[in-house]
Amino acid sequence: MKPVVILLTLLWCVFTTVAPAADEPFRPEAGKFPPLEKAHSYRGELVFVDHANRRGSLRVEGNGVFRRNDPQPFAMLPYGMVCYHGAPADLRDIPLGTVMHVRAYLPPDPKISAVPVLLVNNKDKDADHRRGVGVAPAENHVLLLEDEPSHCLRESKVWKLKEVDLKNNEGMIVASREAKAGGDGKASEENLTFDAATRIWRGRECLTPEELVKDGVWPARGKKSLSGQAVLLGITWKPTPGGVFTRFHISDIWLDDASMQRAAHNQTETHKTFIRNRWVPAWVDAVEYGKFGRATVTVTLFGGMAPSLYADFKKGIPALMNGVENTLKHTEGGTAGPAQMAARGTILDVTKTAGDAPLGSSGIQIRYETDMITEGMRPTRIVRIRPSGWPDAHMPREEYLDSGKFSLEDRFPTPAIFPKY
Repeated sequence: MKPVVILLTLLWCVFTTVAPAADEPFRPEAGKFPPLEKAHSYRGELVFVDHANRRGSLRVEGNGVFRRNDPQPFAMLPYGMVCYHGAPADLRDIPLGTVMHVRAYLPPDPKISAVPVLLVNNKDKDADHRRGVGVAPAENHVLLLEDEPSHCLRESKVWKLKEVDLKNNEGMIVASREAKAGGDGKASEENLTFDAATRIWRGRECLTPEELVKDGVWPARGKKSLSGQAVLLGITWKPTPGGVFTRFHISDIWLDDASMQRAAHNQTETHKTFIRNRWVPAWVDAVEYGKFGRATVTVTLFGGMAPSLYADFKKGIPALMNGVENTLKHTEGGTAGPAQMAARGTILDVTKTAGDAPLGSSGIQIRYETDMITEGMRPTRIVRIRPSGWPDAHMPREEYLDSGKFSLEDRFPTPAIFPKY
């Protein structure tokens, strides 16, 4: 597999440099992609996922006893992006326990927030002397959610392994996260655990600690210097014996670029299939109304997709567009499938914004003409769009809202979705 091919897939994940978060809390506005420098940054363990509603809970890292921190709910913004193994992802792709990096804001509209609304200054409060400051931020609407290798790829960083201490195929690694081009020597070292289940990727191989011991790379017992070996790590959290406040665990080690590129390729293909069935999300920039239901709709496609998906949107091809809720659930079509009530029409123009698009945006704007404008296609509203050649798939029940039979208070499944025995 050629590195340049994978690089195109990873561009969305590495193109933007994260600026320091602003001190003042920031609330996004409808129809505007929020500036990344206004986002609050934190990381935590993914402990719950409600993938159909694009929300979940994280145990946020603070300066206290990590295991005592209550899981904090979060919701993905409609244009919020998930990155796993250096590639686009959906929440359903992320294993529970994975440590995720977060860039998030206050709820855009607290009245319809899918998760609890907290006091604006909540991140500055000390939960108690055992948990510390910052473990319950009010900034729980997420623009970017990424695992450790995705975070390192985007910020051009690597983990440098200093020493391994091994006994019975498990133990501790001393490492530091540093700039790939050469650190300044100020990166702090971390003690990270690993065990017999830790996956070690080399090219197309998946190795175990036991195999590295047999190859003489690691000692069967005791310590060995690793001389600052540059790798990428997958990081999780597991209960730690010995009363340690915070110590993370290594789930994966990618020893070379080829192994990381392979992981990114596999995840990209998974996400491409997912999007072709659910359609690309966008928001409506403008509507030019004609007669008898005709209209020209201008939309901006959201970011975080493989380039090949965007390439399928071409001038002159037929396409379908459907209104969706802020969780990206289809709101038209119901049990008949989204294509049943979707607006059908033709793509008039596809334009790309000059320069770098803000995070959350693809920078691609589409003008689309239809002879059946629907209620969901109004400025600042969220839609999904697909070329007519993509699959005509019906969504599972938890991923759509029944047409004409819902309200904002009924956005999430109730016990009524379960059968009565």
